[in-house]
Amino acid sequence: MFKTNVGGLDRALRIVVGLALLAGFFLNAEASYRWLYLIGLVPLATGLLQTCPLYTLLGLNTCPMKKG
Repeated sequence: MFKTNVGGLDRALRIVVGLALLAGFFLNAEASYRWLYLIGLVPLATGLLQTCPLYTLLGLNTCPMKKG
């Protein structure tokens, strides 16, 4: 579907940051800025799907090169 352009370490960091931000959403139930934590969906989705639209636009790729 999409070209894979997010490598191993980058992917792991995106998933951890996304989960941490979403945890903040659920832990800060009384905060007026609580909705800002939903931005964690973006790194979580890009980490799980292994593709980043911004990387595609900028021509970046953190995946290791395939041999052969």
